[in-house]
Amino acid sequence: MFTSIFENTAATLSIVDALICMASSIILGLIVALTHTLTKKYSKNFIITLVILPLLVQVVIMMVNGNLGTSVAILGAFGLIRFRSAPATSREILSVFFAMAIGLSIGMGHIIFAAIFTLVTSLTTLLLSKTKIGETKNKQSLKILIPEDLDYTTVFDEILRKYTNTYETKKVKTTNLGSMYEITYDIELKEKNEKEFIDELRTKNGNLTITLNHELKENEVL
Repeated sequence: MFTSIFENTAATLSIVDALICMASSIILGLIVALTHTLTKKYSKNFIITLVILPLLVQVVIMMVNGNLGTSVAILGAFGLIRFRSAPATSREILSVFFAMAIGLSIGMGHIIFAAIFTLVTSLTTLLLSKTKIGETKNKQSLKILIPEDLDYTTVFDEILRKYTNTYETKKVKTTNLGSMYEITYDIELKEKNEKEFIDELRTKNGNLTITLNHELKENEVL
């Protein structure tokens, strides 16, 4: 049975208990950050955020002392900060909630539970990142610019069937003051024959811009 290290309320919080909680938050935050670096591309600022976030959440939870109304208000503040920031990938959002969960646990004094939860979640994340669960084979995003007089619904179908296993039209928009269309496809190439594929597309779109991303962005897959 997991028990809190706090005897009563935050009013009786000792300096030793506070320091233990802070140190635990930083150590477990470092584990979260390390897990993220091993499974995803990252920036230094984001890694620093993952280390410090459990500490901040822990301090806030200790100060509200389990008050439901105050906790809901703080949750709303965190939500506001999240949606005022730039969109993140699902993996980054997961790491942020991971760090917040640690801070919540330690803020309530459940350090042993937080440590076990951190280790289990980190090991599970690392294990899943090394497996092929959810992987797609050679999935790419293709953007093609064509003149407005071409029928974008069928003009590339023959080429796409020839060079891809699957393809799907994701978006069509006008550009250049409506004189051109930009078509976005999700495709899965059959083989490493990108040059031949693009050369045939160029013959259809009049040598206008063609963009082939080597992998779909994560937030496009969601």
